[in-house]
Amino acid sequence: RLWCKTTGSHFVPETARQPVFYYRSRCKNVARKKAGFCGIAHASYKSRNAPDSDYNQKITKGEKDGLARHCIDDFRFNRRTCHRAPDALARACCGLREMKLQVLGCAGGIGGHQRFTTCFLIDDDILLDAGTGITSLDVDQLAAIDHVFITHSHLDHVAGLALLVDAVRGKRVGPVTVHASEEVIDALRKYLFNWVLWPDFATIPSAEDPVLKWAPFKPGAALRIKNRIIASHPVNHMPGAVAYFAHNEKNGFLFSGDMGSTPALWKTLLKQPAVSKVVVDCSFPNAEYELAALSMHFCPQSLLEDIGAIPQSVEFLIYHLKPGQEDLIMDELRTSAGGRPFRALKCGDAFSF
Repeated sequence: RLWCKTTGSHFVPETARQPVFYYRSRCKNVARKKAGFCGIAHASYKSRNAPDSDYNQKITKGEKDGLARHCIDDFRFNRRTCHRAPDALARACCGLREMKLQVLGCAGGIGGHQRFTTCFLIDDDILLDAGTGITSLDVDQLAAIDHVFITHSHLDHVAGLALLVDAVRGKRVGPVTVHASEEVIDALRKYLFNWVLWPDFATIPSAEDPVLKWAPFKPGAALRIKNRIIASHPVNHMPGAVAYFAHNEKNGFLFSGDMGSTPALWKTLLKQPAVSKVVVDCSFPNAEYELAALSMHFCPQSLLEDIGAIPQSVEFLIYHLKPGQEDLIMDELRTSAGGRPFRALKCGDAFSF
């Protein structure tokens, strides 16, 4: 129970994730009008037993100036006004929900340092690709997945998709929605979910109530899912292959999928201030430059040539390293990087945005 200074009564927050804050009445209207959320501008968090002096502490200059943009910054960081509110609590009340990324699989094959192929989990309900990394999730975690975004139809990125829809049948309400370009979905329907390699789960248990729902898009399309925005961008790898920008309007990352040189992608990245990290393919060492180009992958030399204009403040996270060549590829990257930060991803890595 919390005490509201405005109404002079106790009350219980609607949910544990949306605690109610009381505030000085003279900044209440600013919060409602500019921030679109009641009671968050220069709020003071106070439990029932907290002393009244917490409420009477000096207000920040943001209130004096009437600037709603200070609502978030002061609330999260100003210790005089909101020293009792944890940062995560502040973000929740201000609508700035944290987006989490977990690496389930990042290998370029089997038998190397990393044992599972490409699969990334955003929060608990979105997958980027569905390689063998998906096998690290239990059945309850699998049933919580509502959306799968596929970069391209190669087996190391989609093998787990067939097993996912089989595992969650009858364990969730509504279908798992699979997002991909029209070319990629056509390939999956024709060559994987074809009743030869695997049943067509878009018709199981019926076409009207399927386990799997296809959601084709044209590259460049963006989709908002709750507080997260996922936008596709075409890349050079195979017909219909895309990369994904994922962010919560405050911060996020780019997942390249498998790709070769795609200058247009980096030009788009330069226009994305909300992106702080790039998960990018670098499959081969420099000695296999021609093979990398033929298969439309990167080696250190071609990757560094492609990203020369990207600020060094953007961190590059390397995935899809070929088994047995991981250390050589990373050594070649770091030797020629000129101070640019590179990091090899590992299964189990987690990031917050």
